[in-house]
Amino acid sequence: MKPEFIAAYEPQEGARRARELFEKTFTAKPVGVWRAPGRVNVIGEHTDYNGGKALPLALPHAIYVALRVREDDQLKIVSEDFPQLSVHSLSELAKNYPASGPGAFVGGVILGLRQVLNDRGQNEKARELAQKVPGLEVAIASSVPLSAGLSSSAALECAIAVGINDLASLRLSDNFEGRKLLVEAGKIAENRYVGAPTGGLDQSASMLCEQDRVLELDCSTWQTRSHPFDLSALGLSLLVIDTCTSHDLADGQYGARRAACEAAAQVLGVKELGELVPKKIASSDNLTDLEFADYPPSWVQSQLDKLEDAEQVSRVRHVLTEIARCQRLCELLEAGADLDQWRKLLDASHKSLRRDYEVTCEELDVAVEAARKAGAYGARMTGGGFGVCVIALVRSDQLEATAQSVLEAFVKAGFNQPRFLCASPSAAADRVA
Repeated sequence: MKPEFIAAYEPQEGARRARELFEKTFTAKPVGVWRAPGRVNVIGEHTDYNGGKALPLALPHAIYVALRVREDDQLKIVSEDFPQLSVHSLSELAKNYPASGPGAFVGGVILGLRQVLNDRGQNEKARELAQKVPGLEVAIASSVPLSAGLSSSAALECAIAVGINDLASLRLSDNFEGRKLLVEAGKIAENRYVGAPTGGLDQSASMLCEQDRVLELDCSTWQTRSHPFDLSALGLSLLVIDTCTSHDLADGQYGARRAACEAAAQVLGVKELGELVPKKIASSDNLTDLEFADYPPSWVQSQLDKLEDAEQVSRVRHVLTEIARCQRLCELLEAGADLDQWRKLLDASHKSLRRDYEVTCEELDVAVEAARKAGAYGARMTGGGFGVCVIALVRSDQLEATAQSVLEAFVKAGFNQPRFLCASPSAAADRVA
């Protein structure tokens, strides 16, 4: 048995597939095709809704949407993965949410962008959007694995966002500030209309990342900074391991952890836990302190001592040290490659997610351990957790061998056969045809 690698569509191929599906379904040509990438988070997990930092990159695997405006408020949606036509009413979604199905994602972005524009005082643009895009016909082609923790839902939201931006001639995608409004529309779609309490990291990555770079995202201010991430120059690759386990961020577990963090922040007298992390990590807070949650830095321990709830102690310990790990890795990226320190930070992140945040599972832990034994320079789960994906930093000439080792470990454990992707930093959402 050999490892199965999931290839990304080239932009022309993705556009062709979406366009042909549209023409087959609606017997008409779309106005255009837009793409938005999935994402992996190099480090900084469950930090976004805590006002911390994260370090995502956009995948070459993307969602492509072919669009045409309707004159009524209906949303008619078809995809390669779900070929049966799905029909929804935008006015019904506006009254009854959260909802299920693709209409919640597509319609949620339209309604979310109207709200964002009105909230920013751009009422004329909001009216233009309502008038020019009352409803949509949508055909979706995707090389982002579904329900794999690689932000397929955020990619769909962002592809729709840049599409309706162009259809309504809003020109928001032309500049960074405008793209941030599109991010906010996607976040509203996810939180309100889908019912998943995510923090905006996924939409930011899909809308703001750059080719061959990672995005340092400060989720308290939404300021960004990009860092070079040319792994090929170092002879390295970022292997993504899809463990093919269950993943549903709207099932309560994600929300429970967010609620615990918000309750702890209230006890500690801050709006978000990220406020408790120093802007500059002291040199005395060495990697051993950050690597082992048993010995957190003094500034972390001083906050933990104020908490009486054991669950809150664990959750806060993860959040504060994870933000610090993200800051340290950003410093290392600017200073040059130090693979041993990269490894320590990635491995520490997984340990913290397993022990303190409790969002890993047996499949994730086995994948991480197998990749490490195969020689990976660090491995960790990525995404919201409760199953799904692991990233491993590996030598490019050991990519196949590492995947084979993980596959064999899964077969031995009796797990589902995993799938693999190669993650190279890619461009943000935009029009492709």
